[in-house]
Amino acid sequence: MVQRVGGSTVVLLCAVSVLTTVCICFSVLLLHSEQIKKLRTDVMALKTKDEKANISGHATCCRGVWGCYTDAKGQSASRSRREVSKQGRQLRQTRRRRTFIHLQALSSHSHDKDDSTVIKWMSAWSQGEGLQVSEENVTVMTEGHYFIYSQVLYNSTIWIMGHVITKSLNGTGTKLMKCVKNMPNDMALNSCYTAGIFFLESGSVLELSVPRKSADLILKPYSTFFGLFSL
Repeated sequence: MVQRVGGSTVVLLCAVSVLTTVCICFSVLLLHSEQIKKLRTDVMALKTKDEKANISGHATCCRGVWGCYTDAKGQSASRSRREVSKQGRQLRQTRRRRTFIHLQALSSHSHDKDDSTVIKWMSAWSQGEGLQVSEENVTVMTEGHYFIYSQVLYNSTIWIMGHVITKSLNGTGTKLMKCVKNMPNDMALNSCYTAGIFFLESGSVLELSVPRKSADLILKPYSTFFGLFSL
């Protein structure tokens, strides 16, 4: 115990007190700094773990057309650009190979024996070698499923008109489609359109005929036409 209080003693006590306070504050700051450093390290570790999980497929990001899908086992997988590009090329090649023909009417003439009128055609647009036109007929060279369509514009006062699409194969004729139209009383113009999908064997011959001789038809490109294309 200090018995005498003097100027030098007071100064010494103050210096010791200040030094002690500084040491305590420094120790607290050092402890807080270590805790903050530890928290930063933990956060970085968690972030790195999440990034690795995303890369390994536990969390897959799907963007745009490349997309992703999940299989039955819950595993995620993405389609590669090379696979999608290959499928696109195959689709374009299939479209380029698709066979079609669109016919426009040139003239018509009657068959008195069959009481019918047939149309002579010309090719307006075509692609591929699977279909060939020869006057009134279209011959299928490549078998397959085809979409067939036709339209005829009639200029007649007869109360009903129509046409038939017939397939001939190995001497056997088969009616594929029939189109029937009522003619208006006050006007002699009316068109009949029909279409359908059929399997056509190689060697099949198609013909459009009107089951009425001397039928009055309007043979404009926009009014009377016939065509088919492969599916």
